[in-house]
Amino acid sequence: MHFALSEEQRELAAAVHGLVARRAGALGLRAAIASDAGYDVELWTALCQQIGAASLAIPEEYGGAGFSLFETHVVLEELGTSLTPSPLLGSGVLAAQALLASGDNPTAHELLPLIAEGEVVALAWADTTGRHRTDGSDVVATASGDDWMLTGVATLVLEGTDAQRLLVVGTITGAAALFEVRPDAPGLTGTATPAVDQTLRPARVDLDETPATLVAADFRPALERVHAIAAIASTALQVGGAQACLDRTVAYLKERDQFERPIGSFQALKHRAADMLVQVETARSMSWAAGFAAAQGAAADSGDTTAELVRQAAMAKSWCGEAFEAVAAEMIQLHGGIAITWEHDAHLYFKRAHALGQLFGTAHEHRAAVLAP
Repeated sequence: MHFALSEEQRELAAAVHGLVARRAGALGLRAAIASDAGYDVELWTALCQQIGAASLAIPEEYGGAGFSLFETHVVLEELGTSLTPSPLLGSGVLAAQALLASGDNPTAHELLPLIAEGEVVALAWADTTGRHRTDGSDVVATASGDDWMLTGVATLVLEGTDAQRLLVVGTITGAAALFEVRPDAPGLTGTATPAVDQTLRPARVDLDETPATLVAADFRPALERVHAIAAIASTALQVGGAQACLDRTVAYLKERDQFERPIGSFQALKHRAADMLVQVETARSMSWAAGFAAAQGAAADSGDTTAELVRQAAMAKSWCGEAFEAVAAEMIQLHGGIAITWEHDAHLYFKRAHALGQLFGTAHEHRAAVLAP
């Protein structure tokens, strides 16, 4: 068995890497974070138009490129390496997969081609505690004639203040459902939430009798698949970030001299770097295995397929999250004093490691899901 990227997937990763590197010369990471959108809009446009990043996992009948979630996984890993902020996770994965899971409906036919072209669509889902529950949310839907009104709060809404369109997970008499809300709808308020990870810009969305269009009822089975897919996608960012921590640390150990020799020549530091390598490679294996499972079974309706996808997601998210945190912490230790300065990127990787470790479930929550009968 050849467990590696295909030639086309390697070319895809190289194309993303080259595009990000070229654009970084014009607008660096910190400038992108400080911009109004929170990411480099020109880079995002280039990723969508030149590479089709947002369209890879969208079927051709919905205006996408018709590849799979694994190709999106490859792009996310590359973006994670450079900490590039983008709407790919929130719009290209979370919102797109929610629409695909909602079935063949007018909203999916309208919004999926827009997502494929790079328009940002956000999914409001997490409750007030920041949990993406698979049984619904804290938003309650009530019927008003032929329409629906939404009331409640959603947190951790990725691109929640900048999205052109908004999807909302709500509950109808306790059952999960998916709705579409217009950005200019009355009673809708989006507030940016300061985050530890500056490369992510979550928002709080408040709805007060906000009119909405029902996209799909009985959405709970779909939520389980969407949650698993989102968790797997976040492991790609974790693996990419961990790889960057390893690469930067090894490069520093080679160039930093102490006692007239590179500190990387000391056996104790070699051992620590080797441990980092093991963490990164095992995390990549777990992430790719889960990404392949998502690509093969994300659209399946079988309960067995969903259960296996949830299991793969739980194992990958628990392992990759802790691996990234450990490697990011070791990066700071092995760099020494320079790594605790604001100018160095070490703190950005450290913050992303801990932020992604909380997003879509913590390591211990996922381990508990694996062990549950």
